Amino acid sequence: MGALSGMRVIELEGLGPAPFAGMLLADMGADVITVGRKIKSSARPAAISERGKQTVALDLKSAEGLEALLKLCEGADILIEGFRPGVAERLGFGPEQLHSRNPQLIYGRITGWGQTGPLAQAAGHDLNYIALTGALHAIGRAGETPVPPLNLVGDFGGGALFLVMGVLAAVIERHHSGQGQVIDAAMTEGVANLMHMMQSMHAAGMWQDRAGCNVLDGAAHFYDSYRTSDDKFITIGSIEPQFYALLIEKLDLDPTQFAAQMDPRQWPALKAAIAAKIATQSRQYWCELMEGSDVCFAPVLSMSEAPQHPHNRARNSFIEVDGVTQAAPAPRFSRTPSDRPSAAKPLGSDTAAVLSGLGYDDETVAAMLAAVSR
Repeated sequence: MGALSGMRVIELEGLGPAPFAGMLLADMGADVITVGRKIKSSARPAAISERGKQTVALDLKSAEGLEALLKLCEGADILIEGFRPGVAERLGFGPEQLHSRNPQLIYGRITGWGQTGPLAQAAGHDLNYIALTGALHAIGRAGETPVPPLNLVGDFGGGALFLVMGVLAAVIERHHSGQGQVIDAAMTEGVANLMHMMQSMHAAGMWQDRAGCNVLDGAAHFYDSYRTSDDKFITIGSIEPQFYALLIEKLDLDPTQFAAQMDPRQWPALKAAIAAKIATQSRQYWCELMEGSDVCFAPVLSMSEAPQHPHNRARNSFIEVDGVTQAAPAPRFSRTPSDRPSAAKPLGSDTAAVLSGLGYDDETVAAMLAAVSR
């Protein structure tokens, strides 16, 4: 069940954005087969990005293992890989090799720097990729070291989500052309696109090209997080005038003192006044006063607290799979809802069944299993 039911995806084992992209496709009903290198007997319920997938182990450096992968790809719609540029070609399963067997295959490639360019062969991580785009420079307090926003922006926002968009767009295009193609998803370019609003504001003279002095980077008193009396935090995002007026009313502050909302020169003093007010009461007090109102308010919840929030509980935004709490599949579909995902399987646990489905006899399957069990 799911919007992508009937679609087969081959995901070559990797880290970060490629497995997450495969997870999203699996959540939407695609038959995702992760191809790894070695069989592992241990269960992996905490490997959330591997939920809902079949898993196969193949020795891709052997002729038999490579041929099995090529056969798998003959019947696949999409392949996802996250190797450095040229590695797949050297191992014998690059786009040219696979398209010779399946011209309709969508070949999705995810890297930090992209398939070409001076940095294409250099190692890197999320922090490096977002640094090159201007995003990291814009995140943080004025005069302080830029703050790594976990690896949400590069790996998953600018990487996996753009890869998924690209391969699904190529599937749609294939209905017209009958041809597959290669998707070159570079995290740097995905992140650069995520920065579009700040780029627009900068071009219009509404954004300074430095951190901690703009409306959305924590400089403004009406768009920031504040510490409460119980050493917890709340967030306020009262940008629009009517929401801002309600904030001042809820905080019982002098409207005349806060009249010049958009004057950056007054932001430090106004922020200090709001911080002092917020610090007088607990997080729960402010939740009872402002949550659900048009102040644009939310408490800062920990990962363990978030699933217990009434809104998240009402929407079943979090689920538990084999004892592991995780986000439910998203987005939601009216006619083709996503099934509840199964937990990640031990790596290689579907090898025999998949190889048999490709037509290999029992003796050959046993030999190939032995090659990846050592």
